[in-house]
Amino acid sequence: MKNQHDSLISIPNRHVFLDQVNQIIQLAPEQSLLLIDVVRFSDVSSGFGYEFGDKILLEIANRIAHIFQEKALLGRVSGDVFGLVVKGIHSQEKLHELYSYLVEHFKAPISCEDHAFIADFNVGAASNQPANTDVNRFFSLAESALKQAKSNKFDNFQYAKLHKTEIGGRALALKADIARAFSHDELEIYFQPKVNLTTLDIIGAECLLRWNHPLDGVLFPGALIEAAESYNMMNEVGYWTLEQAFKSATVFNANGLSLKISVNMSPTQLYDIAFVSNLKKLGRKYQVEFEQFELELTEDVALSNSFLVKNQLAEIRALGMSIAIDDFGKGYSNLAYMRDIAIDTIKIDKTFVMELEQTPINRAIIEATQLIANAAKCELVAEGIETLQHLHILREIGITQGQGFLFSKAVPLEQFIVLAHQELAVGSSLNRLQKTAC
Repeated sequence: MKNQHDSLISIPNRHVFLDQVNQIIQLAPEQSLLLIDVVRFSDVSSGFGYEFGDKILLEIANRIAHIFQEKALLGRVSGDVFGLVVKGIHSQEKLHELYSYLVEHFKAPISCEDHAFIADFNVGAASNQPANTDVNRFFSLAESALKQAKSNKFDNFQYAKLHKTEIGGRALALKADIARAFSHDELEIYFQPKVNLTTLDIIGAECLLRWNHPLDGVLFPGALIEAAESYNMMNEVGYWTLEQAFKSATVFNANGLSLKISVNMSPTQLYDIAFVSNLKKLGRKYQVEFEQFELELTEDVALSNSFLVKNQLAEIRALGMSIAIDDFGKGYSNLAYMRDIAIDTIKIDKTFVMELEQTPINRAIIEATQLIANAAKCELVAEGIETLQHLHILREIGITQGQGFLFSKAVPLEQFIVLAHQELAVGSSLNRLQKTAC
């Protein structure tokens, strides 16, 4: 490893770093990973400018490289987060020692242009297991640890480990549930229509996962997602859902329905270096056009704004797929990512629509979002439309696309095909009540 760097560009970015880590664990899975986040570094960039901030980051990177020298592989995971791979599966105590060693060496201020900066860090550490060669599983564990480290009150360090076996009744039950759900075909895709609010024509369908539990009936996927996240199986769930979307597209097309199909994309898929090639395989297998699909990601993923995110999204759009930001405005105020990531659709979070009648500020938020969408040349979709009053207000504002229970709940494939061939009923008619009955 090069100990000193002349610029940040020479440090492996997230995409390159992930590939390097992947190559390492294919040959020797016994590795540990530290993700090092520079605390409140945004204050430096906003206060002194990005050029000054880059100089500080370069000094931090070179000091980390000097501290660990040939013992570790260094990468720049995102703007102010560095990754460090250390050979061997180390204990929590050992990795905490490395964290303490790092912090101790940064007690001396960094000097730049007559200013001094004392760096502090949040560190998420993860130990791989000897049998694991899945770089996304390994990396996701370290990211989860870093997220927890940022929330800790007394220690900016968090450790996580991939275990060979899981113990505890709940853990075993979750593992059995997800294994059975896949092996017994308990998972199913439901579809909620996306509607042209002017004509009430169905123009698209959002894929929503449902779990046909053998004891509890049809369930929302929360418990399944909990199990998948616990066992780092979100990639499996995501790819299963994607394949069902491709398969469903062939059925829609055969029934004369030319619809845009929306699929939620998990962060693990976006960070999967094989994601685009897997999309191409699905396209060849089912012989459907990529233009028929829209992948939805949440704002927190877009907000990460890493090179890998930008690169993956650019490659996905190059295939012809559309990119949508889901739940727009839910909990995030930093819209800087809108300048850097090319997107095709903004989906307004349903909380702004569902209280539209009672809360005037919600109308203002939707109108402001419309201005952003127009400037970005994006389509705008309103979620959570449940009343005729919602529909009327959205039409007044000029929103032309939406979805919600006013039109239909999510339904199985066969039922959706019937629905799409009928005129939509809205309001309080018997037909409407029958369609939305639980």
